Amino acid sequence: MFRFGQVERRAVLLACCLSILPAFSRAADNLGVLGARPHWKVLEKYQETITHDDFARLIQNVYCTHGISSDLIVINDDSARILTNREAQSFFTLRFAKDDASRKPIPRLWRPAKSLSLLKQEKPLAGLRIALDPGHLGGKWAKMEERWFQVGDSSPVQEGDLVLRVAKILAPRLKQLGAKVFFVRSSNEPVTSKRPNDFRDLAKRILIKNGVPEPRKDIENPDEPAREQTVRWQSEILFYRYSEIRRRAVLVNTKLHPDLVLCLHFNAEGWGDPKNPILTDHNHLHLLVNGSYLQQELEFDDERFEMLRRLLSRAYDEELPLADSIAGVMAKETQLPPYEYPTTQTTTKVGTSGYVYARNLLATRLYRCPVVYCEPYVMNSRAGFARIQAGDYEGTRNIDGVERESIFREYADSVVEGLVDYYRGARP
Repeated sequence: MFRFGQVERRAVLLACCLSILPAFSRAADNLGVLGARPHWKVLEKYQETITHDDFARLIQNVYCTHGISSDLIVINDDSARILTNREAQSFFTLRFAKDDASRKPIPRLWRPAKSLSLLKQEKPLAGLRIALDPGHLGGKWAKMEERWFQVGDSSPVQEGDLVLRVAKILAPRLKQLGAKVFFVRSSNEPVTSKRPNDFRDLAKRILIKNGVPEPRKDIENPDEPAREQTVRWQSEILFYRYSEIRRRAVLVNTKLHPDLVLCLHFNAEGWGDPKNPILTDHNHLHLLVNGSYLQQELEFDDERFEMLRRLLSRAYDEELPLADSIAGVMAKETQLPPYEYPTTQTTTKVGTSGYVYARNLLATRLYRCPVVYCEPYVMNSRAGFARIQAGDYEGTRNIDGVERESIFREYADSVVEGLVDYYRGARP
């Protein structure tokens, strides 16, 4: 995840893409980027599984902290009226349970910690199904993703490769503690079968729809701001940002069925020219859970539906204490301060650790189970870069005058310890 300078401009352009693509699809189905038409009848199984007070709490404090249009969700004493299609003026009515005693069981495929009490507990993670989701792609795709930089003759830094290394250290340690572990991505190849060329026609139509009557296929200088108006740029975004994550969600939701997804990332500050990057003194840590939807995001039928499905499954009640537990251990082991977002326009700080934010990211929204999204270390910080260049190793080494464990093992160890702390306390 990137923040400032040239890389921040990338994030701004991605935000523009978010506003461009739904504008195009709104004409047909009022959907988000490559979104699927929601099946509102799915919510019938959640009738009378939540009280008015719990529903209102989650709407106000977690999912709709930036507000929500009064015509999208109306909360009454005994039910909520939810808009399903603005053009047709159709609605779904969710009936509330009268009280906690009368609440019906929550239908879900994932299992909260308290339901694991019947399993053998010789190992704290016994029976837990964990999916590891190393972010991005890495390999030959890293430059396209702009998750690549190189300092002189040093080894290139590619986020997708770094987090895959962490995942491969993490997996056997989780298995030793009793967990069943699955990889959402186990190599540097995409999960989606699509490639940028598959989206060229759609990318061109999007650009034309949004005021670029004759889109260029490409430009010679990739640093030009006009690159977002090229077919190539739009096609690549559709491929690695949207098609890839949506395909991972299909894998998670229909095949793996985990109790928890760990999204593994490294952070970064703006580094300017990736061939001559800026190294910074800033180094920090934060974690994300799903929530904090923007009002314009909730206008899309699929995003509103996906938010409600997560809310009703009570994923937040499991993923927040999990995230707080992992964050507490990471903070202790890494000695990193919490990242502070420069604005609160997209995030809401939640939990008790001071390191966890709610944010509406595609992966945290689409995966139908608790998701903890880890963002430790700034890759282009001087301290982070030195540790990355040191590679993986056993024991400790002197890094800038401090004896440090491998950054990859420190990352994996702190995740493991945070999980163990949570499940030991949460399993009855």
